[in-house]
Amino acid sequence: MKSLGKRAAGLRLERMRASPLWQGEAFRNIHPVLPGLRDGSAPRPTLSEFLCSEGRRVPQGPLPAVNPLEGWRRPAGSGLRATWLGHSTVLIEIDGLRVLTDPVWGARASPSRLAGPKRFQPVPVPLRALPPIDLVLVSHDHYDHLDYPTIRELARQSVPFVTSLGVGAHLEAWGVAPQRIVELDWWETARLPGAELMVHAAPSQHFSGRALKDRNATLWSSFVIESPRHRVFFSGDTGLTGEYAAIRERFGAFDLVMLEVGAFHPSWGDIHLGPENALQALALLGGGAFLPVHWGTFALAMHDWDEPAETLLALAPRQGARLVMPRLGEPVEPAHAAEPTPWWRGAGVPSKRQPAASPEPQPLTLPKSLPWPLD
Repeated sequence: MKSLGKRAAGLRLERMRASPLWQGEAFRNIHPVLPGLRDGSAPRPTLSEFLCSEGRRVPQGPLPAVNPLEGWRRPAGSGLRATWLGHSTVLIEIDGLRVLTDPVWGARASPSRLAGPKRFQPVPVPLRALPPIDLVLVSHDHYDHLDYPTIRELARQSVPFVTSLGVGAHLEAWGVAPQRIVELDWWETARLPGAELMVHAAPSQHFSGRALKDRNATLWSSFVIESPRHRVFFSGDTGLTGEYAAIRERFGAFDLVMLEVGAFHPSWGDIHLGPENALQALALLGGGAFLPVHWGTFALAMHDWDEPAETLLALAPRQGARLVMPRLGEPVEPAHAAEPTPWWRGAGVPSKRQPAASPEPQPLTLPKSLPWPLD
């Protein structure tokens, strides 16, 4: 099945094995899981529960969305603008350049067109209607971030890709020319040719794999996107990790922070943030305008589809977090973003839970062994 991708070999595999993150025959997270993040007593969802989204609480109808084409015709006055296109797919306009993160236009987050989590919300603009893209970022190889039909379409263009170690083998197998692929280890940097745009791969706390026997065969990363005037953080998928403090120490303040907030579960606390831990991650990063991603498109966990948004709306003001929550397809400049409103409520089934009554999240306790200061 072509959608499974291809394993790394040859010089690519040699470079992966030279990484300090490669241990034995796979990549590993380099720090222990922070205490209290994962509830070991909570039963993990079964494979059938994860793959079959039927019966999960999803919107009754399409969510409010905006066709972004008209907005994209006007340059961003501040030089930085983001358009959330669903899940973790964001078109970032930064000082005249366009960067597309984890592009997913496919109908399912699955190797099959017939089974697996199906999107309940369409992308607000066809892939072929996008303006010229200067760079595509792919954080890791999971199906809801690395989408076979989308990559096949982008392979027909001349756009370059920056991704994590090993993921280039999938891209090449699907038609992306090798000279258009740059694979980074954590803390490595790529510069977009002919432009003053830097992409830095940074740590995250996650895992990888597209088949039963390729667990952690490729690396997972977050990314810092940096121009002379702006700095943006994109989490990819991650659990809460003290390494976010190291990212802040190395890069300083961010104009825009995109963190995953959906598909969380008590037994997944070490590999996904969820809304409460996302707010703690934001604090470790030093704040900045916060655009939540990884929600509103697929039902990938047992919680209500809108729970991440409702929880953030309730908790963010208490912690002084500046939320940026545009409608799907709505271009927004973080410097001029309005206060968030619950635009999603009109199309969805209200959550059973009452996030406003949620207890205050406990402050993060970091192990003393972390090798970086927090202030």
